Amino acid sequence: MYDKSDPRAALAPAAAGKPKTGLIAEEQLATFYDSPPQIADETGRTWLVRGHNFVVAYSDLKPGAVLTRSGQPDEYVVLLPDAGAEITASGETRHVPANSIAFVPPGDSQMVMPKGGNLVRLLTARSTDLVDLCPNAGAYDQPRTHIPEFQAWPEPADGLKIRHYSLDVPKQEGRFGRIFRCTTFMVNMLDAYDGPRDTSKMSPHHHDDFEQCSLLLEGQYTHHLRWPWTTDLADWKDDKAISVGAPSAIIIPPPAIHTSRATGAGRNQMVDIFCPPRVDFSKKPGWVLNEEDYPLG
Repeated sequence: MYDKSDPRAALAPAAAGKPKTGLIAEEQLATFYDSPPQIADETGRTWLVRGHNFVVAYSDLKPGAVLTRSGQPDEYVVLLPDAGAEITASGETRHVPANSIAFVPPGDSQMVMPKGGNLVRLLTARSTDLVDLCPNAGAYDQPRTHIPEFQAWPEPADGLKIRHYSLDVPKQEGRFGRIFRCTTFMVNMLDAYDGPRDTSKMSPHHHDDFEQCSLLLEGQYTHHLRWPWTTDLADWKDDKAISVGAPSAIIIPPPAIHTSRATGAGRNQMVDIFCPPRVDFSKKPGWVLNEEDYPLG
């Protein structure tokens, strides 16, 4: 259910049907600002939280910090909201400026943060070393059979390599946020709210078979969740309104109805994350800003 001004109102509606039972799971919430980091060393501090298919690693790094991945099994995402980095992988080094998103190929890689700052990495659950460190590592011990097994999307025609894109993209009528896609993730840097969201234009909706991770980088939000009633009382849960500051992440399970409301007086910035990429967003012409580099799955 979207306000008519919301670009998502043009998406094809989901097929109506009787809700299945036994699919409901709890949301996964991580408030990085008031919880201890999972990694604290000479590089700085890193907080972790996992979803069904992925791990979010939020880092507050010291100047000169070096982060490495050895034998990384698949492509991963680096989000640089406020500081640049030198990224080395597959025999090349690229300077990625602040306010950028980068995709890093599998294998060995290194990131150097000359000035320190905040950095977000998104990796699939195949990065088991990080999954094991997550405070919610066991949250998916009971399989979510309605979420399909993860499959990577096709590689670019010229192969996997370091690719990076500026997030300084003007807002465009009819386009939803600033969406980028790789073989493993879809990341939508949503348009920021300056001040609270108009409460007469909310967007409650649900997903049948994939999770949504909403990562808050600035400001304050309230995440509203409602679990649909099925014929099994065990699926029923009370509505939730979860108020959080930044940085934080919430992973919303399907098919919970959800919408998020910016509540901070200043700038409120959120990023939506999907693993693997969403087909419906990918099929909207012009929505995926780097679609020429990554073919549609």
